[in-house]
Amino acid sequence: MFTDEYFMKIALQEAYHALEKDEVPIGSIIVSNNRIIAKAHNLTEALNDVTAHAEMQAITSAANYLGGKYLQNCTLYVTMEPCVMCSGALSWSQISKVIIGARDQQRGFINKNLSLHPKTEIVLGILEDECSQLVKDFFKSKR
Repeated sequence: MFTDEYFMKIALQEAYHALEKDEVPIGSIIVSNNRIIAKAHNLTEALNDVTAHAEMQAITSAANYLGGKYLQNCTLYVTMEPCVMCSGALSWSQISKVIIGARDQQRGFINKNLSLHPKTEIVLGILEDECSQLVKDFFKSKR
């Protein structure tokens, strides 16, 4: 059975791929009809590109797979709440659903009083502790 937890675990695997590359460990996947059509993780260091967040990489990959810029009837699973840049891209993509592992109280779009596309459903807190701890441990190791 495909559950939100099942798909978030795959997004977490992507976050661990980022960690292996010494990137901020955030991962995301995009699902359409219970099929994963995009997997991504942060690549800002590897690509020397501040826009290479996991969500941006996944949006581009899914759009290429679908052959169009809109991600209607798709769900993004992301281990950390999207930033303002990523929330803007998600809004423009018209993605149907965004499932967030952990909140980002400092840089996340929710506390900035921003929203996604009016039809986009948002679900918070799927595997929150695991998603949050991975990022906390990463930054603790950098201090």
